Amino acid sequence: MNDSQSRAFLRALFEAAVAAAQPERALAAHVPAPPKGRLLVIGAGKASAEMARAFEQAYAGPLEGLVVTRYGYAAPCARIEIAEAAHPVPDEAGEAATRRLRALVSNLTQDDLVVALMSGGGSSLLAAPLGAMTLADEQALNDALLASGATISEMNCLRRHLSAVKGGRLAAACWPARVLTLAISDVPGDDPGDI
Repeated sequence: MNDSQSRAFLRALFEAAVAAAQPERALAAHVPAPPKGRLLVIGAGKASAEMARAFEQAYAGPLEGLVVTRYGYAAPCARIEIAEAAHPVPDEAGEAATRRLRALVSNLTQDDLVVALMSGGGSSLLAAPLGAMTLADEQALNDALLASGATISEMNCLRRHLSAVKGGRLAAACWPARVLTLAISDVPGDDPGDI
């Protein structure tokens, strides 16, 4: 194989991998059966709006929800609201959208189902400082982490420990409803804790 053929082959592999990860292809096989109660879609990440659109197209029953994506990454949805916020350093819009997400999941029943659409960037888009921390503290932490050269795994480890919603806290707030998480990864290794 010559250099030109090698490049063409690698380009074809890359394009096939990107196509396979597109939400309209990746989500359809994972759409759940309708629950006895409500279906609520929540989510965050750079691909979450496209994921929400794909989920709406694949799910025929009633649903509602809210996902938070990066500015400029919104996709048109009919039943799921799309909020935009800053990435990689959180802003007030992300903090407000996170408060709204927490309110949406606050009064669920065991008959309800929450579908969490998560993708890379979700950890910085969901801003909910824990305890006495403020949004300014969270922003300063993110700035410092980005400047430090820390890996995404290291950054998300700290973010999980200093957030009111990360590290499973948002899922716990959904109780007693069931939670199904559908994730698209842009993180090497695809560790769910890093997405």
